[in-house]
Amino acid sequence: MTTDVKTVYDTLQLIYQKHRRKYRENGDSKQMCCMWSTDDPPDIIEGTPPFDDIEDAFGITVDDDTALELYDMHLDDAALRILEIQRLQAGGEEVVPGAK
Repeated sequence: MTTDVKTVYDTLQLIYQKHRRKYRENGDSKQMCCMWSTDDPPDIIEGTPPFDDIEDAFGITVDDDTALELYDMHLDDAALRILEIQRLQAGGEEVVPGAK
């Protein structure tokens, strides 16, 4: 399991660049949504090639709610969320920001 946020970010950025390049209308804003067409976004994003690559790269399963959450994030926030998903799916507890 990948546990280093920089490693996750770097891998996620490679996936982002691979899919973002398919859509000339998308700038390089580091927003996850740029892995899909922003002129004609898909109705369903779960199970699309970008999420297939993310699931394969990080050994996680992305459900519909998580896909929508990640879709709206910047890469740095998504990298942190992916680490959290890895912990949760490995049987760890969810980390709530600000909780003691």
